[in-house]
Amino acid sequence: MDSQEEEVSFTGLPPDLVDKTTPKVLPLDRRLPPKFLSIKSLPVGLLFVDTSQRSMEYEDEIESPYNRSAVSGNFFKDEDDPVSSESDASSQLLNAPSSGVDSWWSETSINAEKKEIKAWCTDQNGEWVLGKIVSNTGEDVILSLPKGKVVKVHRDTLLRANPDILNGVDDLMQLSYLNEPSVLYNLQYRYSQNFIYTKSGPVLIAINPYKKVNLYGSEYIKAYRKRSTNNPHVYALTDTAMREMIRDEISQSIIISGESGSGKTETAKVAMQYLVALGGGSGIEYEILQSNPILEAFGNAKTSRNDNSSRFGKLIEIHFSATGRISGARIQTFLLEKSRVVQCSDGERSYHVFYQLCAGAPFSLREKLNLKNVDEYEYLKQSKCFQISGVNDGESFQEVMKALDAVHISREDQEKVFAMLSTVLWMGNISFTSIDNEDHVEATIDEGVHTVARLMGCNIEVLKLALSTRKMEVRKEQIVKKLTLSQAIDTRDALAKSIYVSLFEWLVEQINKSLTVGKKRTGRYISILDIYGFEYFQKNTFEQFCINYANERLQQHFNRHLFKLEQEEYIQDGIAWEKMDFDDNQDCLNLFEKKPLGLLSLLDEESTFPNATDLSFASKLKKHLCSNPCFKGERERNFIVSHYAGEVMYDTFGFLEKNRDVLSMDSIHLLSSCSSELPQAFAAKLISQSENSISSLAGDSQKMSATSKFKDQLFQLIQRLESTTPHFIRCIKPNKLQLPDIYEQAFILQQLKCCGVLEVGRISRSGYPTRMHHQKFAKRYGFLLLESIASQDPLTVSVAILRQFNIHPEMYHVGYTKLFFRMGQIGALEDTRNRTLHGILRLQSVFRGHRARCNVRKYRNGIVELQSFIRGQKTREMYNALVVRLRASIVLQRYIKSKIARRKFLNIQKAAIVIQTGIRGDLVRCHGHVGTKFYDTDQVLVKASVLVDLQQRVLKAEAEVKQKQEENESLQKDLDEYNKKWLENETNFRLMEEHWQKQMDSLQTNFSLLKKKMIFKGGSERNRFSWGSFTMNESKSNRRDTINGLTNEFAQRTESLLDNANSLMDMNSNQTDGSSTPQQDLKKLKITFDTWKKDFDSRLKETKVNVDKFGNDENGQDIRKKKKWWGRLRALRNDMSG
Repeated sequence: MDSQEEEVSFTGLPPDLVDKTTPKVLPLDRRLPPKFLSIKSLPVGLLFVDTSQRSMEYEDEIESPYNRSAVSGNFFKDEDDPVSSESDASSQLLNAPSSGVDSWWSETSINAEKKEIKAWCTDQNGEWVLGKIVSNTGEDVILSLPKGKVVKVHRDTLLRANPDILNGVDDLMQLSYLNEPSVLYNLQYRYSQNFIYTKSGPVLIAINPYKKVNLYGSEYIKAYRKRSTNNPHVYALTDTAMREMIRDEISQSIIISGESGSGKTETAKVAMQYLVALGGGSGIEYEILQSNPILEAFGNAKTSRNDNSSRFGKLIEIHFSATGRISGARIQTFLLEKSRVVQCSDGERSYHVFYQLCAGAPFSLREKLNLKNVDEYEYLKQSKCFQISGVNDGESFQEVMKALDAVHISREDQEKVFAMLSTVLWMGNISFTSIDNEDHVEATIDEGVHTVARLMGCNIEVLKLALSTRKMEVRKEQIVKKLTLSQAIDTRDALAKSIYVSLFEWLVEQINKSLTVGKKRTGRYISILDIYGFEYFQKNTFEQFCINYANERLQQHFNRHLFKLEQEEYIQDGIAWEKMDFDDNQDCLNLFEKKPLGLLSLLDEESTFPNATDLSFASKLKKHLCSNPCFKGERERNFIVSHYAGEVMYDTFGFLEKNRDVLSMDSIHLLSSCSSELPQAFAAKLISQSENSISSLAGDSQKMSATSKFKDQLFQLIQRLESTTPHFIRCIKPNKLQLPDIYEQAFILQQLKCCGVLEVGRISRSGYPTRMHHQKFAKRYGFLLLESIASQDPLTVSVAILRQFNIHPEMYHVGYTKLFFRMGQIGALEDTRNRTLHGILRLQSVFRGHRARCNVRKYRNGIVELQSFIRGQKTREMYNALVVRLRASIVLQRYIKSKIARRKFLNIQKAAIVIQTGIRGDLVRCHGHVGTKFYDTDQVLVKASVLVDLQQRVLKAEAEVKQKQEENESLQKDLDEYNKKWLENETNFRLMEEHWQKQMDSLQTNFSLLKKKMIFKGGSERNRFSWGSFTMNESKSNRRDTINGLTNEFAQRTESLLDNANSLMDMNSNQTDGSSTPQQDLKKLKITFDTWKKDFDSRLKETKVNVDKFGNDENGQDIRKKKKWWGRLRALRNDMSG
């Protein structure tokens, strides 16, 4: 048990639930701090109670008679109450002194002004009212009621009220006075603040709010999972079941009970959600949750008391692996209400799925199944109720489709399921026509018959015969009997019910296949039982008879665990205990189950007689059971059974027919002859069930009755629950109108009495709800001992543990085989154990972390050293490879460069040779003897006009060069402006400018030298002598070489300038800033320079042509002069020789 269960504190509530008006109650167990004699670190929540020292301020609170005392002369103590006659330990714990009434009244009279004493009394309507005692006169007491009303009542009718500080406690065990009005008032106080959950010892009380309350969601799941709050909740009870399953290795069960409409189904959903959140991760939890919409659609319906009433019982077993994860689940169903398929009372509905199918089916499916509106089907329109307020059947149908997909039911199988549903609906529209005077009928061939035959896949004639005739075997001869109208209708309805029930069971089988328990299961599970509640209507039939019988059996299971087994275990283990009385329903169970004169036995016996009627069955019951105190016969077919929840009158109409559960073999053969798969599967299952149970009388009905099958299922259910540790949730309806914020005292009190909440509280306060074997206790908590006594026996170890922790002897009892603890004590020890284990694990984690870090450092250093060697080796290899590549690249570059230079040199050489060859050939052709040498002068005779013309041309070329230079300078300025925008190109522009300047200077220098040379040559022309023909020729050749060299040099400089301009153009073209002005200027510069170059080349060529012409003219004159000169020279030589 949780150590906080006895505390009453609302500080652990989630933020949304904190209410300023919520009282905070100081736990009675915290009045004295614990004495830690042998251990210094115990959890804060460890509670001890020292009853020898009690504070006077709590004395009035702990004086508490359990229930209403009407015995004259003693208001506090009821001499007939077992609580007052308990053992000394119990009386000391409760501290209920047996003071007389005079002392209490004297206290009232003396301290009336200092202390207000409240008490409960009943008003004219029989409801409890809280009043303040004003005075007392003998046997009468004057009370001041709310709204200023003052009444005078007898003191024996009063019940003591709890102090205001205990208003709204979350556990009824905390109340000083556990009587009916105090319990009702406490529940109403919490209900008004939306605290719908309250504990009563081991039982959780859940009051249906009939509205949305902010008590659920991931935040609350997280809070209860971490135990940061201990307020009563389904989450807390489910968490306890989970922890006990892991700790004790025993399967657990959560049994949810209550009346129809009290919220059992929703409570089961909440418990499943918490289990899924706690054990999720395997992927199957989503399928478990999605099974709920399917089961609700096919198994729930609207009744007069509940819009979503479960018309079947279900037990969901959620299996867990060794690690606490969900490994699978299994669903078991009980007693689906078949009659609701074909018959509904006014204001009720059939099963939800029929209305959902008609409202939400798509057009293609409606056409395929020939679906109509719900008011066109006979089975649905008889109740005249088609809608539920606030419910959209179309959206619900989509949720069902989604859920069917989640549990792996294929679309093809889904269509088959919907086809069977449509078959059931259309089967209700099949009508019959009389064929003779004996009221024999046959099925009318209409739309209903055609649709049913098509959906089932059977022959129309076979369907017609199965509904209107019955084959019987008499003296080994088979005869065909025609059916009357009532018999035909019963046959039709029985077939419809059988198809629907078989379809429901088939769906459950498919869901179980999807939720199949995996291989990792441990055999431990938590089962959640959601079964129909106790029902009593104006007319109660066979279904209510079976449902209430099941609730009687579950109530007996409840009594057995919380009352019978509890007290029997105390006595068997040697604990001084006086048995307490409680309302036992064993007599009512005997009425149902006793053989041969029990209700079930007589019903089965009467069902075997073919001529028996419902009236004859009622007469037999009155005859044999009139002496039973739980049975009362009424008029005609009615009888009354006194259940634990009250008396219920049953009408035996239809009991025998429903108990026989007759489905003719003709109908089974009809199903087996269908071409559709589902009817064939239904027929195969029905045949297998009835093969060995054929009645010798009827020959075509099942021998095992409906009550027998239900009884077997119920006993199997109880056996499974007996093998688990139960946890009980009692759901309460606050009012009959199912409206929020309405609290009916009498109605709630009746339910509390039925579920035994008061008796449970009484035993829980005085008993030992927690027990543990000596061996298990010593094994679990033995390591907490300061001294090692492992060699001693478990009992000695257990006692040593209790003494070490200074647990008061009244808080536990040592039995023969077990230790028994009061509420909260084992939880305190468990918290201490968890803290100690947490400390041990923390120490181990620190040590393991230190060791792991040391290993990591060691490994890391080794890895770093290894990496350094590897990286060094790789670097050296890479360096060597780079050196080899560098050397190879240098050799390759050298070879390529030398080859390029050699090719360039050869090209230049060839060009020079070609030029020289041309010039020399030209000279040879022009002058003849090129190799004649004269030793008297080196000058060449040049005509003055030619030199002047040549000089003018050179000056003109210089002027043009200067002009182009000025243009280049202006362009250079433009380029400088753009260079400011692109600073990275500034250096290139400046270098190009300097390069161009040097080229122009070099060109100007060359022209200047040429000018001086030409002037020098012009001045020396007058001093030539007769040998000047050779000099002149040589001067012409030098002049031409000079001009040609100048031309070649200027061409080279021009080519260099163009290359630089082009490179600058390319660099500027890489700029992508969107401004194209520098690029355009560079292009203009290139165009201008190209134009100038062409013009300059053309003029140079023209100059060369003129020079050549001049040379030709001079050559002619020179030839003539040479002839004259040669003649004179020849004559001179002749004279000399002569």
